Amino acid sequence: MPDQSSDPFVHTGIDTTVAHSARVWNYWLGGKDNYAVDREVGDAWMALYPEIVEKARESRAFLRRVVRFLAGEAGIRQFLDIGTGLPTADNTHEVAQGVAPGVRVVYVDNDPLVLAHARALLVGTPEGATQYLHADVRDVDELLRGAAEILDFTEPIAILMFGLLGHIKDTTEARTLVKRILAPMPSGSYLAIADGAPTERARVAEEEQVKKTGNIPYLNREPEEIASFFDGLEFLEPGFGSVSSWRPERPVGDVSVLTVAPPHVDEYGGLARKP
Repeated sequence: MPDQSSDPFVHTGIDTTVAHSARVWNYWLGGKDNYAVDREVGDAWMALYPEIVEKARESRAFLRRVVRFLAGEAGIRQFLDIGTGLPTADNTHEVAQGVAPGVRVVYVDNDPLVLAHARALLVGTPEGATQYLHADVRDVDELLRGAAEILDFTEPIAILMFGLLGHIKDTTEARTLVKRILAPMPSGSYLAIADGAPTERARVAEEEQVKKTGNIPYLNREPEEIASFFDGLEFLEPGFGSVSSWRPERPVGDVSVLTVAPPHVDEYGGLARKP
């Protein structure tokens, strides 16, 4: 358990005796910003839905590959990461600025727990910029105003939405929010999304945790519904699908790359460009 003498949660009045979804996700990713109660809930999820850890880690690996591509081959120098969650390893700014030190990254979240960790997110390269914006994706105008103070909306921006849109229960509303955020972005901007698809074991695990914690369940959508968030954009190869299949990496010299398919996970997404 973290040392509570220097724990930001203690000073912000956040209850560390109650499990929090961001800390549970942090636990599954191998992070250290979690408590015994979060690990207990995480283990209970894993008992009912063992695929959740691989799903979480494949989603993070997808983010890493997407950001590396965008900062490298695509030449993107601005990132807007909405619904970032707690920092762990290979955060957006670390990956992007590792490729191009001058990259600017804005993280957006409305969770006070993430706000308590903002300082950890604000450590980037001297050449670039890394900022945290406390805002709600439902308040698009406020979000865009805050982002425009840091990012140049006349130059392409990469928007990342990982594990976010399931908090918006109405799919039409979620599509509208995505379109409104993309609207002021110039041609050549990108959108990357990753979100979960429903499975029976995921449903059972979610129902059990809702009973125990009273938390609002996260909405897993069918793949075609997730794909609809990219309407009007141009997918980059290999298009939309399980995140593990998007340009998977293999160790150098691994001859199995041509014969072994990457593990399938029920987390779907893609990367698309605004024409």
